[in-house]
Amino acid sequence: MVKPIRVRAGDKTYEVFVGSQLLDQAGPLIGAKLQGRVCAVISDDNVARHFADTVIKSLTAAGCRPTLITVAPGEESKTMQRAEAICDRMIEAGLDRSSFVVAFGGGMIGDLAGFVAAIYHRGIPCVQVPTTLLAQVDSSIGGKTAVNTTAGKNLIGAWHEPALVISDVDTLATLSPREMRQGFAEIIKHAVIRDAEMFAKLQSFDPVELPALIRRNVEIKAAIVAADDRETTGERALLNFGHTVGHAIERAGEYHEFLHGEALSLGIVAACAISIRRARLAPDQRDAIVDLLRRFELPTTLPKNFPREKVFEALKFDKKFEGGKVRFVVTPRIGAAHLATDVTLDDIREAIEAL
Repeated sequence: MVKPIRVRAGDKTYEVFVGSQLLDQAGPLIGAKLQGRVCAVISDDNVARHFADTVIKSLTAAGCRPTLITVAPGEESKTMQRAEAICDRMIEAGLDRSSFVVAFGGGMIGDLAGFVAAIYHRGIPCVQVPTTLLAQVDSSIGGKTAVNTTAGKNLIGAWHEPALVISDVDTLATLSPREMRQGFAEIIKHAVIRDAEMFAKLQSFDPVELPALIRRNVEIKAAIVAADDRETTGERALLNFGHTVGHAIERAGEYHEFLHGEALSLGIVAACAISIRRARLAPDQRDAIVDLLRRFELPTTLPKNFPREKVFEALKFDKKFEGGKVRFVVTPRIGAAHLATDVTLDDIREAIEAL
């Protein structure tokens, strides 16, 4: 059995398992942590088609009574209406306060199923089983759950730390090259804000090293979450590097034109431009970051006809703008980051126009 990574978030502690053939062990791993036996496995149609039988079989063999609930893939499923429909299905299946949820899929499912677990009977345990690279290195850890509204992304949500995270790297074999690439945007982000050594290694990345790379990213996020689990000190806000502009680009593209990691890549480029002005990031370090994004075939410029003004307009929906004040993460050098207090909306506008 692989050695788990321990995550401490406030008064809660949970383990993250990263390895191969872990879906077959889902039942015993969950059974060792949770007492409940009736559960809902919430997934999307694509993931369920590939892997649901394995997880359901493992849970059943461990004495659980799982109900599989699937939704269509994509951000369109991450709504209050869908969350309510899932809750209705869980009620019909007999889930109660002693039951638990298995969030089985990528970041959208992790957010949606985690939110359902947070509100069902005022909160039942959630096991995160991420099946995309992006979810395994980032979104499955840290307890952020949410659904989208017409006004913006993740505006309705709850803090709900998982009881356990099971990351089976074998699930990544079913991802498209584009889906895999977007996961590397979060990995590069972690390297820029916290780990210069990992940044250097990524320049000659060997796919054989992927499990170890995923573990290292989990360790980075776990350390930041442990230092500031509810974003009260500013430490956890560092994880938002590139996300201010990235989320605005997603919204401007109506969540169709760019995947999250692709929009994040563009947001990182914009954040680097602002960092040169406000954090004295050396231009050659900015170039190294952009070159690494390109190495993983991530976008670094917007299409000429993309509505840049809509990107700027979308900023006002960003949760990180508190009381109308800009909270923007900058990097003074690769491997470090901090919250800047002097970034202006004009800085951001110029960075967006330059993309």
